[in-house]
Amino acid sequence: MNNVLIAAAWMIGAISSFTLMAVAGRTVSTELDTFEIMLFRSLTGIAIVVSIAAATGRLSQIGRNRLGLHATRNLFHFTGQNLWFYAITVIPLAQVFALEFTTPIWVILLSPLILGERITAIGLLSAAIGFVGILIVARPDPDNISWGLMAAAGCAVFFAMTAIFTRKLTQTETVMTILFYLTVMQAFFGLVCAGLDGDIALPSAAALPWVILIGCAGLLAHFCLTKALSIAPASIVMPIDFVRLPTIAVVGMLLYQEPLEIWVFVGAALIFAGNYLNISSAVRSARA
Repeated sequence: MNNVLIAAAWMIGAISSFTLMAVAGRTVSTELDTFEIMLFRSLTGIAIVVSIAAATGRLSQIGRNRLGLHATRNLFHFTGQNLWFYAITVIPLAQVFALEFTTPIWVILLSPLILGERITAIGLLSAAIGFVGILIVARPDPDNISWGLMAAAGCAVFFAMTAIFTRKLTQTETVMTILFYLTVMQAFFGLVCAGLDGDIALPSAAALPWVILIGCAGLLAHFCLTKALSIAPASIVMPIDFVRLPTIAVVGMLLYQEPLEIWVFVGAALIFAGNYLNISSAVRSARA
């Protein structure tokens, strides 16, 4: 029970960080585009990662192996994160978070193609349930489909690809190495993309704290989530993570007057059910 409580405490940190990143991202979007947000977020991340690595004596862990795989992984993450930052500015936050929860479903479908993993009947059923949830959240018809919805759905695919290539990297690379190249390469991608129009806007004095918050919250969210998963199984952590949806829905209602749509929650519940079915099946198979 103590492990569950400790994992829950870490998940509260992750949920708070993801929520703060969404609010901060929407706040700075009035003066920075998504590429500029990613540039300054990554620069903040470099400062944090290098400082932690130096303070803990782990700078020597950062090698130059598998740079091509790092670049591939970080290009997928950069694309997904840009789509996410765009989506949170144009559609309700609850819709973005609900569609983001489909990432594990895409991992189920794409892992056999990239990692050669076997897809199971339970995996296919989980994916089918999740896609029904997607249809309920998005309600695809000419009146509801928008670039924001497509961006939110697309970011989940790119986050899934990120997760798959992260799994390949963890076979040989340390977490510090992965985080270092994540921040450095995405800073480069952000600099190139933000500079394509010949004009890179700098954050104003009012926006700078929000930009720093985005960088800190992004790293902290994934650190808290990783810690929670290291303490308790995914079958326990995942239901806690689902609290992100009602949390962001309430934040959207209070800060941005976004309506609480029942169908978003119904669709998200199906997406959660599909994910949880797959995790529960994996846990039972591991114990057998």
